[in-house]
Amino acid sequence: MYFCHMKKMITILGPTASGKTALAVEVAKRVGGEIISADSRQVYRRMDIGTGKDLSEYDGVRYHLIDIQEPGTKYNLFQYQQDFYDAYQDICRRGVRPILCGGTGLYIEAVLKGYQLSPVPQNPELRAALEGRSLEELTRMLVALKEENGSNMHNTTDVDSCQRAIRAIEIETYNKEHPLPNRVLPPVDSVIIGVDIDRELRREKITRRLKARLEEGMVDEVKALLDSGIPEEDLIYYGLEYKYVTEYVVGKLSFDEMFKRLEIAIHQFAKRQMTWFRGMERRGFHIYWINASLPMQKRVEQIIHLTE
Repeated sequence: MYFCHMKKMITILGPTASGKTALAVEVAKRVGGEIISADSRQVYRRMDIGTGKDLSEYDGVRYHLIDIQEPGTKYNLFQYQQDFYDAYQDICRRGVRPILCGGTGLYIEAVLKGYQLSPVPQNPELRAALEGRSLEELTRMLVALKEENGSNMHNTTDVDSCQRAIRAIEIETYNKEHPLPNRVLPPVDSVIIGVDIDRELRREKITRRLKARLEEGMVDEVKALLDSGIPEEDLIYYGLEYKYVTEYVVGKLSFDEMFKRLEIAIHQFAKRQMTWFRGMERRGFHIYWINASLPMQKRVEQIIHLTE
């Protein structure tokens, strides 16, 4: 295992629409760094508008762990850890400063803390037994299993479909029956920067950005994914934009219903992200919060000061 000995990794986290990617890019330019994405959906190719990749924002800065999986596959935390360490070691080996940036709190916490995880195979018998149960019932089962396992490493905050809840139950059931192997990925030392955006400003930006993405062709993006043979339920599995726009495309929702429900869901998602980050602080992580309303140069200077 190769580690960066010269300077700590910089982690920039924040809720959706907080401007963390643009900030990470400016910091990367200043320190000669490369960005490792911590976004559970930007790993998928051809899922660009809905996941908010905005690749033009990177402006020549090299990025990692974006567009590494085909849509329809079920990327998971175990795979992310492996891919993160590969990218991290590669960056460090070349003497470059790694910058971890994203809003998937579970992914960030897992690599900073060095969670021990095991790959969990599908359990057809369990899936058959859970088929047809309500989301409420599945959530109750999951909560009980997590309590039994003393588990806090699998995020249930975005389990917004029965399929995702069943997968989470599958993971918890497997971990209950199989002790984790002695495979330790060590923690990564990092200065953690949080982008602190005012709640009302965040809400305004989310709504504005949703309208812009729909104008940019998010509906056509979902249609193209469905036309390429990806099953409707697989797209719905990815949640948020892909869940609601798919339901609109297949005729389950009107455009107005889709917009309203999706807008509410993104607001709720951003709130849950902040809850996760506050939880990280309670679990011992120190996050330096920087005001998103400050001019870009001021924010960059603050980060440089904290990380030198």
